[in-house]
Amino acid sequence: MRPIRYAFIKAGWHSDVVNEALKGFLDIIPSDQVDVFDVPGAFEMPLVAKKLAATGKYGAVAAAALVVDGGIYRHDFVAQAVVNGLMTVGLETGVPVLSVSLTPHHYHETEHHKKIFREHFVQKGREAGEAALKAATLHASLVSEPGGYVSRVA
Repeated sequence: MRPIRYAFIKAGWHSDVVNEALKGFLDIIPSDQVDVFDVPGAFEMPLVAKKLAATGKYGAVAAAALVVDGGIYRHDFVAQAVVNGLMTVGLETGVPVLSVSLTPHHYHETEHHKKIFREHFVQKGREAGEAALKAATLHASLVSEPGGYVSRVA
């Protein structure tokens, strides 16, 4: 039996912080089972997640971004669109899609804040890795039956 493959999408904004989520994810899932995809920003993640999920190659897709208040637009609208988009992808494709997309109330480009968020993203990446393993294994064990019933493969 071939090992389950996973996709990990990273947004380019604040990559010094976001890349830490991948490190945490790879603490849990071996790197030879993970394909990594870089996108310009968080807003691009749901479409890429949908294309990856539709390939049938992945047991789960994780997406990481740090969406902060840049002072020009309402970052919470972007964050909400991203998380809703990722959830929709999972529901439409049947592939678990996990979000490591964080929107802090306060973030400043200081070394102090970067250090705090780097550490936090490593932990969130680990949590996403654990969730990806469990979700992919569970979904692989479920079988749809006539009449809309779902059962577990023994």
